Amino acid sequence: MQIIVYSAPGCSTCEMVKNYLKDQGYDFEVRDLLSNREYQKQVESYGLMGIPVTVINGQAVKGFNPEQMHSLLSVNK
Repeated sequence: MQIIVYSAPGCSTCEMVKNYLKDQGYDFEVRDLLSNREYQKQVESYGLMGIPVTVINGQAVKGFNPEQMHSLLSVNK
């Protein structure tokens, strides 16, 4: 399963997403939008703006939405 968290330093909601995934035992990649402009284009390709955006096997979740993340994680186990 591929999990990507698009994030930026100092984003408290981003930390909530990362902590949720860690607590659930998932490995994930963090992509810092401030370090690479290509990451912003990737987020926009999902029709979203802002952070955090969590992509679970190609499906994007905006913000901290544990119910939606749990649903996608359960389907993709």
